[in-house]
Amino acid sequence: MLCDPANPKGSGIVDVWHESIPIRFGAIDKSDRLTLNSIFDYFQEAAISHAENLGVGREEMARTGQLWILSRMSVLVSKRPKYCEKISVRSWPRGWEKLFAIRDYEIKDSKETAVVSARSAWLIVDIEKRRPLRPQSVMDNMPLNEGLDALSREANGAAGLSERENLQKTGERKALYSDLDFNGHVNNVKYIEWIEDSLDHALLEKSGKMRFDINYLNEIMVGETVELFSVPIYKEEGPENASADYAFAFEGRKKENGQAAFRAEMRMWA
Repeated sequence: MLCDPANPKGSGIVDVWHESIPIRFGAIDKSDRLTLNSIFDYFQEAAISHAENLGVGREEMARTGQLWILSRMSVLVSKRPKYCEKISVRSWPRGWEKLFAIRDYEIKDSKETAVVSARSAWLIVDIEKRRPLRPQSVMDNMPLNEGLDALSREANGAAGLSERENLQKTGERKALYSDLDFNGHVNNVKYIEWIEDSLDHALLEKSGKMRFDINYLNEIMVGETVELFSVPIYKEEGPENASADYAFAFEGRKKENGQAAFRAEMRMWA
């Protein structure tokens, strides 16, 4: 069933959140196709709406002193839908692993073919102590959606990323008002925009297939400056990673103390 993002609770409790939307002008690049940062934005909104629908939205969580924090995300793009194409965005919880609450996502094109698949790992954090809590107390009351996997086990979605060697500084960004979200830190989609801006735009525009993995390691607050680093990576094994036309690893470090704020890897095929 289609869900109403303007009134998530009015949609009736659903195991899988489902929206149908056209790709707007602000979601494309010069290639006339959906951008990676827009994909992250669609998934963020779907996750927030579904949490509201399931009774674990920000207000309900805040009443118990808890907060959702996105920790890891893997996105596989097999095709980038075009401007004005009507797409279907779906999202659903997939239980938990240790401290992580797992949520999957999918985008289908106008022909109902799955063109984007993703998996995310969320932490439930104590608002005051800023420490992760065990997710069972929240996840026990949510649908498990057993067998409904956006990514195969072999894809190793939402896994931890290792620190890379030989990283080279490519620039830096200062966290400003427009980067922040309701929680007062830099929004997860902004990290994607920072990474995209560090690459040659021509590579992004001509890439039709992508894999992007990111680990959010430490929150970035307003006024903090993050140094951006990257290094090319080549010919890695695995069914989803082998023989990418272009591949890079990224890391963002807080300038004042060198603390890693995020790590990411991006692979692109023309």
